[in-house]
Amino acid sequence: DVTSIGAENKAPLSKSLLLVPSAISILLTLLFQHYQKFFAYNVQAIKDDFQIWRLVCGRTICLDLKDTFCSSLLIYNFRIFERRYGSRKFSSFLLGAWMLSALFDLLLVEITQYIFGTTINSLPSGFLGPVFALFVPFYSSIPRVQVAQVLGHFSITNKTLVYILGLQLLTSGSYIWILALSGLVSGICYNSSILKVHRILCVPSWVAKIFSWTLEPIFSSAEPTNEVRVGMGATVDIQRQQRMELLDRQIMMSQVAQMRRQRQQQGGMINWNRLFPPLRHRHNANYQDHRPSEQDTPPPTEVSEEQVARLMEMGFSRGDALEALRASNNDLNVATNFLLQH
Repeated sequence: DVTSIGAENKAPLSKSLLLVPSAISILLTLLFQHYQKFFAYNVQAIKDDFQIWRLVCGRTICLDLKDTFCSSLLIYNFRIFERRYGSRKFSSFLLGAWMLSALFDLLLVEITQYIFGTTINSLPSGFLGPVFALFVPFYSSIPRVQVAQVLGHFSITNKTLVYILGLQLLTSGSYIWILALSGLVSGICYNSSILKVHRILCVPSWVAKIFSWTLEPIFSSAEPTNEVRVGMGATVDIQRQQRMELLDRQIMMSQVAQMRRQRQQQGGMINWNRLFPPLRHRHNANYQDHRPSEQDTPPPTEVSEEQVARLMEMGFSRGDALEALRASNNDLNVATNFLLQH
């Protein structure tokens, strides 16, 4: 469905957090270095001189280009949460994590000084607390899918690169561990259903409407055209295969919508076996209307229990995992993608 795909591509808040602070950080580093003192996260000035404005300036713009680069890449990867939950819920999480992490920053500085006798005058600046807080929903709600194995023992998953970026950001400064710890704790507190922080620290609807009127026209993606986008295949065969896969996905989406309408009218669960056979028996070189009869339907494909276990680890039921793997001819990636979208 072209409209839904276009809506998913819009992540105005993530793009604004990716572009605006990065641009300001580069300008402060290259052209306006004498203004960097106003964006320093000076903890002592906040405590002793009550310079509360430093909590806003010092915790928004990075003064280290390495931190800017890593945090920008992480925000780019975490834009999936804005697409999944919407801009208002995503901004509420960032606001709550930003406020809670500011409190935990000051608390951890006092604890460090009391236990170790170390006086911390300043912390790394930037939008780092909420970025680390986003690792909490990333760890708990994003399924782990194995991509490859190194030396037969070390698994590379779809989440490995994000964790590597987080580790790189964690090791970029001496006291950045305070920001990381406060961000993780604030993310856990905000996600906790017991503390009910998400009901207190949330963006009002009228504020969300104002930002949607101002940010969305600037940072939203352009609406997709009716033309099918061709992949980056190096050969004609690869591009043809990509078109076939895209057509398969569109057919599955339309069939799922039809079956859901029938389920709403008649009740009952979706019959997965009705969705996939036209795709499995379609010839690879043409798009003729070929619907095999029930007599020509091959027996059910044997499913690997290891792949079923992997899908069940992601939170899917055993019945859905079995049907998805049988329908996709034991292709774990196809089955996972389809289950995630439905």
